[in-house]
Amino acid sequence: MDRNLALEIVRVTEAAALASAAWVGRGDGRAADSAATAAMRECFDGIAFRGKVVIGEGERDEAPMLYIGEEVGGGDGPEVDIAVDPLECTNSVAYGRSNALAVIAIAPKGKLLHAPDTYMEKIAVGPEAADAIDLNASPEENIGRVAECLGYKITELTVVILDRERHEYLIDRVRKTGARIHLISDGDVSSAIAAAMPSTGVNLLMGIGGAPEGVLAAAALRCIGGAMQGRLVPRNQEERERALKMGIEDINKVFSLDELAQGEETMFAATGVTSGDLLHGVLFRKDGATTESLVLRQSSGTRRYIKSHHYFRERHPVTILDQ
Repeated sequence: MDRNLALEIVRVTEAAALASAAWVGRGDGRAADSAATAAMRECFDGIAFRGKVVIGEGERDEAPMLYIGEEVGGGDGPEVDIAVDPLECTNSVAYGRSNALAVIAIAPKGKLLHAPDTYMEKIAVGPEAADAIDLNASPEENIGRVAECLGYKITELTVVILDRERHEYLIDRVRKTGARIHLISDGDVSSAIAAAMPSTGVNLLMGIGGAPEGVLAAAALRCIGGAMQGRLVPRNQEERERALKMGIEDINKVFSLDELAQGEETMFAATGVTSGDLLHGVLFRKDGATTESLVLRQSSGTRRYIKSHHYFRERHPVTILDQ
C-alpha cells in the first residue's frame, strides 16, 4: 500500500476529533458520536482506496454510515479492510473525562479479524515482554513473567485495568501481587497502545473490554512490535450467533496478535479528543484548534506524533502539520 495513505487517514481522524470535541462535557454522547461519524465518513471520499468497513458503527440496519460492510473511499487504489471507531470513549466526551480518541486502522483486504460487537478478554504488552503473556495463565503468572522480562520488581510494574464491577476479582488479585494499578474509566484502545510505549509509565493491560476495540488496538500493536491476545466473551446467545455468522467458529479460541491483525502493511491513526495516557485532546483557540495524533506504519516501523494547528477560515479549516 502507498505509504502516503498513513498521512491521509490521519486527516480523517483529525476531522472526527474536531467534530466531536465541540461536545465535550455537554452530556450528549450520542450527538458527539454522530458528529465524529459524519465527519469521518465525509473525509473517506477523498482517499484513493477501495475500502470496506469490517469494524464499524454496527450492522447496516443499526447505523446510517460506517456500518459493517459499507464501501468507502475514492473508488480507485488498493482494496483495504478498514476498522474504525469515530469516537472511542463516547462517555468520556459526554462527561469531560480522559482518553477519548478518533481511531482508524487499515490493512490489505482480508487481514483484519471481523470481530462482533461483544466483549473480549485481553492482555497486551510492549515488545520486550511479547513472549511473556498467556491469556490462559493466571494474572499472577502473567505479572511475574512481564516484570521479569522488563527487569522490574513486581512493585514497580503498572497494570492498566478498566474500572468496572466485572473486574473486582482481577483488581483484587493484581493488588495482592504488589503491582501498581492504573484504573481507567474508559479507553482500552489508548491504554493497550500505551502499554507498549516506554514513555507512558504503563506496562501491561489486562481485563475485559470491547472486541472491536481489541482489533483496533491489535492493529496498532502490530505496527509497534507489541503483543496482544484476545478471547471473545459473548454476553448472550445472540452475540454468539453473530460471532458464528462472522466466521468465528470457536468462541473460546485465544486469538494471537497475528490473528487479530495480519499481514505486513497495517496502518493506524488516532487523534486525541480529550487528553489521556496516549495523546493530548483537542485544544480550541479563538482562531482555530490544535490536535495531537499518532500515526503508525507497520512496514517501516514508523511512529509519528503529529501536532496540527487548524486555522478556521470561513467554514473550512486550513491545517498546518508539525512533524
